[in-house]
Amino acid sequence: MDSGYYAACTALAARTQALDTIANNLANANTAGYRAEHNIFSAVLATTQSGAGSNLSNAINNFGIVSGASLDLSQGALQKTGNPLDLAIQGTAFFAVQTPNGVMYTRNGSFQLSSTGQLITSTGDPVMGDKGPITMLPGESSISPDGTISSNGAITGKIRMVDFPASTQLQSEGSSYYSAPAGIEKPATDSKVQQGTLENSNVNPILSMVELITAQRSAESMQRALSMFSSEMDKTATQELPKIS
Repeated sequence: MDSGYYAACTALAARTQALDTIANNLANANTAGYRAEHNIFSAVLATTQSGAGSNLSNAINNFGIVSGASLDLSQGALQKTGNPLDLAIQGTAFFAVQTPNGVMYTRNGSFQLSSTGQLITSTGDPVMGDKGPITMLPGESSISPDGTISSNGAITGKIRMVDFPASTQLQSEGSSYYSAPAGIEKPATDSKVQQGTLENSNVNPILSMVELITAQRSAESMQRALSMFSSEMDKTATQELPKIS
């Protein structure tokens, strides 16, 4: 009975974590450059003091948990906005942004100008160029596919775009920002900037709603199982404990 109770507990905890991830995806379905997260489920074998148990013991003490989440790095749909400071990346690269917590990376190219003419994100963080933060020149700016910024024939700078090895585990930091291990980034060579365009979130709302309903039903099943185990334990305690005394 204990094994079943613990299995139901860990399953409920796992489904609750899954619900949080799915709900966050749905909440950011309209956030430019957002990358969907998918839960990673794994198994944990509870061992006893006597060491390895029988096959049956191992089977009933094998509990499923959520061990983390992986980012879906697939390209989101591109949407034209006509705003010359809206930028989208075609390819796998990320924009580099200077934040109070260090350099972060984003696919959200909804940029704007600060009061001093600096190119910043919607949260006010400077967008990084090859030589540091970018200060725009007066006049209309043109941004080429390689990120070079020019205004009235003069080059302002070049937007820094970086790529990561395929095995890199980026960490979500909120506000469409992602962090990576220091020194692992490299200049992007196969990605292009598209001016006047934003990349939509790559969340699929329909699939996410199906996942949400499935996770909710599973969580409800585990809650019913826990209630059943609790009732059975109470019944056993009521009937058997008096016999011991």
